[in-house]
Amino acid sequence: MDGPAMITQCGILPGDNFTYYYTLEQAGSMWLHGHLAHEISDGLRAAFIIRDKPGAELYHYDKDYLLTFEDWFSTEFADRMYHTINPKEAFPPPKSYAYGLVNGVNGNITQTLNFEPGKTYRIRLVNMGDINSFQFSLPGHEMYVIEADGEYSVPYFTDGIDIGPAQRYSVLIKAHNTDAFNYHFNATMHANFISASPGLSPRVYTGNIEYSANAPYRDTRAFYEKPDFKWLNDIEMRSASGHPAMVPNRKLYLEIGNNLYNTGQHLDHINNITFAMPNVPTLFTALSMGSLAMDPRVYGPQTNAVVLKYGDVVELTINNFSNLLHPFHRHGGTFQITEYGPAGSSTPAPESFQNITVQKSKGSPMRRDTISLTEFSYVKIVFQATAAVNFFHCHNSIHSAMGMDMVFIEGPDVLQKTLQIPNAMYEMCHKQGIPTTGNAAGNMGFDFTGLPNVPNIVKQTGDNQ
Repeated sequence: MDGPAMITQCGILPGDNFTYYYTLEQAGSMWLHGHLAHEISDGLRAAFIIRDKPGAELYHYDKDYLLTFEDWFSTEFADRMYHTINPKEAFPPPKSYAYGLVNGVNGNITQTLNFEPGKTYRIRLVNMGDINSFQFSLPGHEMYVIEADGEYSVPYFTDGIDIGPAQRYSVLIKAHNTDAFNYHFNATMHANFISASPGLSPRVYTGNIEYSANAPYRDTRAFYEKPDFKWLNDIEMRSASGHPAMVPNRKLYLEIGNNLYNTGQHLDHINNITFAMPNVPTLFTALSMGSLAMDPRVYGPQTNAVVLKYGDVVELTINNFSNLLHPFHRHGGTFQITEYGPAGSSTPAPESFQNITVQKSKGSPMRRDTISLTEFSYVKIVFQATAAVNFFHCHNSIHSAMGMDMVFIEGPDVLQKTLQIPNAMYEMCHKQGIPTTGNAAGNMGFDFTGLPNVPNIVKQTGDNQ
């Protein structure tokens, strides 16, 4: 069960409750969060760890630690969003500086991780943040990545990991054979669109790795100065499954950015479509429109719907012509990362981004569900369509709220034959007066009376918010 509001269900009313039932088929480091009105940004989020069955662990370790990372703002999301899209205010708005939390508290006072000599530790790293990335490192130790977004990898050595919003990793660390020294781990919170300002951006947080209460802390400053410092590059990772690259039978091309509209607002888009919620949850439209469910038009002009046939192997190329990082997340499943490269554009990228090279996966491509698409670059990902309605969006909450979202309707003809919606889900909609049949407007055929007017593009402005 996947729960983005007005995509697969109606929202849960204040004071009401709804029970989700899951069949756990995959172990890994997951998380859960609200998906209505971007309440995730105001703290409705938590880690959700699914452990392997005893004896089924792919890698041995003696103890499991969890570190969650969050950016915490002094103002609520609605206020920040208002100043972003208010046509009477300057765009982009003044920058908001967040504070970093590690395991829910100030990143500098989070709990100590205790190590015993000779033992192996799994540390799960979960970025539940809104817009900021976190750079994690543990100087003085060798770190091997074994998981990304719930998918196991072949052990991958790295010195540091830049964890984008919604991304998760697990690392294995072998403790030293002596307790002569203690160490610090580092978690630096940063966002590329926020200029450096001492004490505000980036914010550096450190936590303790303690071998002995009486041991001194090792000076590891030289660790960050070594010329061969290695940051994780996920296209270099290999899936532990050993599955080869899938061969696509359908290719889709996406361009993302920001436009100025006739409303006076700067809004984000995918292929010049700014997402707006339908009047009927998209899943309900797919189940109630019969053969028309295969026609993407029934999902509305601003749902940005793409209909896929069941079993389609889709190659998705996403071009980011902007100066911002965009963490794209696919609901409902993972994808293979097959290629990175420079975004092709008639407008040259700034000089600092002209050295981006094409990188292709080798062997068994790594699978994950969230990709950090860097500035002025493209990524190619490949996935197989199932029978589902899956949201696909930028996981920077501001960008998602500004319309950088789309929906994959996968195998709706198969879905109609195999899925039965529980009565509780219909009741949740009916309590709110939300229709549960018809097209995006709640009508039949292609009558979209009742949907908001689609704004017109005045100018393509790139993306600098």
